[in-house]
Amino acid sequence: MKLLPLHKLGPREIPGNRVAFGLLLPWVSAEQGYRMSVRIIHEKDQFIQAIQPKNFEMQHGIDPEYGDYWSTEVWIQTADRPHPKSAWGHPGRYVYRFLLRHEPSGRQIDWIVDPFAREYGIGKLSAFTLGYNAYTWSYHESGWKTPKLHDLVIYELMIAEFGGDIDGAIAKLDYLRDLGINCLEIMPVSNVAGTIDWGFLPIGYFGVDERFGKRRDLQRFIDQAHQRDIAVILDVVYGHASSHFPYSYVYRELNYHQNPFMGSFAKDYFGESTDFSRDFTRDFFFTVNHHWLDCYHCDGFRYDCVPNYWDGALGTGYAALTYETYQTVKSKLLQGGHWLRFQNGTEITLIQCAEQLEGPVEIVEQTYSNCTWQNETLGAAQETARGDADAVTRLGLRLGLDGYPAVAVHNADTLPKSALQYIENHDHPRFVCNFGLWEKDNLLLQEGDRDRWYKLQPYLIGLLTAKGIPLVWQGQELGENYFIPLNGWGRVMLLRPVRWDYFYDPIGRAMIALFRKLLALRKAHSQFRQGEHYFYNHFEHYQSKQVLLFHRKEGLRFSLVALNFSDRPQWVPFTFPQSGNYSEMLHGDQDAALNIDQVQAGQSRWLEIPGNYGRIWNV
Repeated sequence: MKLLPLHKLGPREIPGNRVAFGLLLPWVSAEQGYRMSVRIIHEKDQFIQAIQPKNFEMQHGIDPEYGDYWSTEVWIQTADRPHPKSAWGHPGRYVYRFLLRHEPSGRQIDWIVDPFAREYGIGKLSAFTLGYNAYTWSYHESGWKTPKLHDLVIYELMIAEFGGDIDGAIAKLDYLRDLGINCLEIMPVSNVAGTIDWGFLPIGYFGVDERFGKRRDLQRFIDQAHQRDIAVILDVVYGHASSHFPYSYVYRELNYHQNPFMGSFAKDYFGESTDFSRDFTRDFFFTVNHHWLDCYHCDGFRYDCVPNYWDGALGTGYAALTYETYQTVKSKLLQGGHWLRFQNGTEITLIQCAEQLEGPVEIVEQTYSNCTWQNETLGAAQETARGDADAVTRLGLRLGLDGYPAVAVHNADTLPKSALQYIENHDHPRFVCNFGLWEKDNLLLQEGDRDRWYKLQPYLIGLLTAKGIPLVWQGQELGENYFIPLNGWGRVMLLRPVRWDYFYDPIGRAMIALFRKLLALRKAHSQFRQGEHYFYNHFEHYQSKQVLLFHRKEGLRFSLVALNFSDRPQWVPFTFPQSGNYSEMLHGDQDAALNIDQVQAGQSRWLEIPGNYGRIWNV
């Protein structure tokens, strides 16, 4: 894969109030009778009916690698104002779009988004800032290190729902650090056409959507996160795009039977698929990755809907993209600078997380992905919540990531491997919904019965002490109880802001206290992050009573985790494999009777596990 020539693509300001534009539009040439222009208006003028955009013709040329190329240079001066009250010629943001005309037929295609824009306006408008000053990164950035894989605790959030905008999200970073979070997974910030949207049907890939802020705002957000020792990975959507994405929109409007960018490649989920068999498509998304790593200093990616571009370990799609991205980062380490954030000890800490729910083990075994989403733990937890005793066994195996590699060798590169552990994320109703729903006005506004929050406790204790990388979905730690439909537009076009008032009510206080205690334990005791995970699979003693036991062990560090999913206390026998005095870590400092002293290896004791709760004993 090669980097596209961004130095001549999109808008670039040059001295003297001039802006150059460049656009790759393969298979669309002047020789065919086409003419391309860019229509520009100052952001302050765009809603004034007396002020119309200015139109500038573009010249056709040929790029040696990618074919048809359109470009122009615009001189923006106040003398050319389209109206006496226009802001034209003044510094600030300008919005623009492309217009394609076919002179022989008189046909026009308007409202073409610039696929190489770095900023965006409202709807299907691209943008640039005249007089733009590049962001100055803080001194801290030069020493920032992306955390090692097994140390990650990830918090997934959507900026608009979590903080309203980027400034609101920045204001909550100290809270997240205090909670115990060291990595943020940000739902897509790429440009979309709608005002309320999850962001999974992009129309632009090289910048942050205007809903959230501007380029400098997101750079500042990532800088501020790094100053608090919090990594940032971006949710990116490369397997499909919106019908308004220019490389879909233009060729469809032209009635072309083929497309140089879009087309069926692997699976065809969600929107119009991208065709990774084409060099242009592969190079485009490789360049997008490089741009976000270099310009925004993000720490990696969560790749959405991998099945759409998964054609095997040796394929030209997902596997090749993650390989090329890793090798680029590896080579950039020699340059120093901000790329050194990925050299943490002997580990290259670029985070490449797949959403490959159809084959999560396969994707970490066979590609340069070092972690993956997987719904197996969530599924087993849902079945356990429904009272399925057999599901407790499946949950025990899933909490241990049974079958997943801890490390894999690809070519000459040795990568640590893991998977995310969650019972909530943006795709699913809040887990409390499994214990009862109530309606507000209609089915779309259902919510989980928050009064049954206590039933979440054993799942959270298990999740945050289990093998793998914990993922917390925004507001989960406060007892958020939104219901999300399993399909339809009601999933993606309804804003569900975090209700921060939950922080102060009794349920929220109890939930966040549990999260803080568990995350502090995980940070303080390395066995929870990277130690052995052993599941005590004895149906008669444990699972039949809806009890699950596992241990985490690293060297002499040993922790026993006992979970009780039933509504009443359970007494279970346990034979301790290691001698010592066992301290109960959740409440043993308040009640010494919970501690177990003078245990000999091979000795059996009866353990009491409270209903809808758990115990953690450390030796």
